[in-house]
Amino acid sequence: MKIVPRDVPPRAAWALEQAGIHPLLARLYAARGISDAAQLDDSLARLLAPDTLHGCAEAGAFLADAIQQGKRLCVVADYDCDGATACAVALRGLRLLGAAPDTLGYVVPDRAVHGYGLSPAVVDLALRTRPDVIVTVDNGIASFEGVRHARACGVDVVVTDHHLPARQGDEVLLPPATVIVNPNQPACGFKSKSIAGVGVMFYVLLAVRAELRRRGAFSPAEQPRLDALLDLVALGTVADVVRLDANNRRLVAQGLKRIRSGRMQPGVAALFQVARRDPARACCFDFGFALGPRLNAAGRLADMTLGIECLLTDDAARAMELAQQLDAMNRERRDVEAGMREQAELLLESLMPEDEPPPAVAIFDPEFHEGVVGIVASRLKDKLHRPTFVFALGQDGLLKGSGRSIPGFHLRDALDLVSKRHPGVLKKFGGHAMAAGCTIAEEDFDLFEHAFQQVASQWLDAPLLHRVVATDGPLEPQWFDPQVVQALEREVWGQAFEAPIFNDDVEVLAQRIVGDKHLKLTLRHHGQVRDAICFGRQEPLPERAHIAFRLALDEYNGQARVQMVVEAVA
Repeated sequence: MKIVPRDVPPRAAWALEQAGIHPLLARLYAARGISDAAQLDDSLARLLAPDTLHGCAEAGAFLADAIQQGKRLCVVADYDCDGATACAVALRGLRLLGAAPDTLGYVVPDRAVHGYGLSPAVVDLALRTRPDVIVTVDNGIASFEGVRHARACGVDVVVTDHHLPARQGDEVLLPPATVIVNPNQPACGFKSKSIAGVGVMFYVLLAVRAELRRRGAFSPAEQPRLDALLDLVALGTVADVVRLDANNRRLVAQGLKRIRSGRMQPGVAALFQVARRDPARACCFDFGFALGPRLNAAGRLADMTLGIECLLTDDAARAMELAQQLDAMNRERRDVEAGMREQAELLLESLMPEDEPPPAVAIFDPEFHEGVVGIVASRLKDKLHRPTFVFALGQDGLLKGSGRSIPGFHLRDALDLVSKRHPGVLKKFGGHAMAAGCTIAEEDFDLFEHAFQQVASQWLDAPLLHRVVATDGPLEPQWFDPQVVQALEREVWGQAFEAPIFNDDVEVLAQRIVGDKHLKLTLRHHGQVRDAICFGRQEPLPERAHIAFRLALDEYNGQARVQMVVEAVA
């Protein structure tokens, strides 16, 4: 593991500070590619135009026709937080735009029974609602059979998705949908290729509203306020860990502003309450580590319908009842995950060479739970710094795998290469650079493991296999202040726009284990005694250490003290 400070372009930092940006924030922004204060404008007016998203205007016109003709619409969701929020955004937005409640319905696949995407079986579920149109959210770009089945049944399909489409050689394959809206399809000039599924659906609603406004359904002054949905857009965007480019940061910033001012869906408010987080101080951490996991727990252990209903209800009491159920599921999910992690680590110990793990890891155990394989893969990837796949046995007798990757290794492209080298081994696969999934037969696990490791050995050299922690350098003592920490928390941080981590030498004055697994520390830093904690570490630190750390507030009895949270020890 290596700690490497980010480069801070001095001219950019100076220009930002001259524009009135706090000196510490100016330094942090400059290190993340911001060179002009105008780039920090998070107003809705600075959002990318919907008409630059290929297929968006066409989908807007098609759905405007459907609304005005009273056609029945069925939203087909995904079973993660992005899919749940996208479904809620779609249904709430279509209702705001004039769709009658009795023309709107939704279905969400059961992870264990149906798997991912618009399969023919999921289409059959949707047909029970007697739809004229199926609208997919956060899925559909690879659903060739499902789209064909729906069209054969006389149902139009509007695909809204953000995942990468399938390829055959150099040819990009697209399903025969009525309309496709996806920034990653060919000929799409939309600059935010990393927009989440919920963001794509929000853009489609903007296009529907623009079309209805053009037709005279309402005036600009009377048009529905779709910004009322931005709390959901922000939640789904952060929870899906997509790249926080400028457009995504604006969507998230706008959602956070609404939540902090008390303007949010009852379900979002209830999730904040059960997570014991203060919405007035809402931050990206809340989305990624408090609300998102509670919604995801429904899709992992039961049925995401519970999460979607929580986001759809306007009854605060009902929202609280559902949020409490989601909270209980999340506690159960943690227990399942902890058991699987322990089991997986024991399995790894028996399989891994003593000196150096292989360049990629794939593990399977018949006792693994399908709903938690992605989380366990993520934890193992963090521990080993290797691309990792974890498989569980599905109800259909096939192995369902979820993978997580490291910088420099495009996971979906790796699966594509495995599929070309070993035709038929991957029954299904898809995903992104850093996260992907696949389905294989149990008897093909050893072959998949070998093929996956072979690709990794070809693509990953030694430097890429060593974890690098990028930091923002040392932190001056004057910034160890509760108000500074709160200012940092209010900013939009996330994937590819990481929250600040600093590094420096410290003297360890005292250390002890708390909660059976965390290291509580007293450190001397620049002559000052600081409280610190290292989560998930029991191994003691040396008397002097070089650490990477972030700042947090430790609040007790109404007092807020700055605490160093140790992220790595060099």
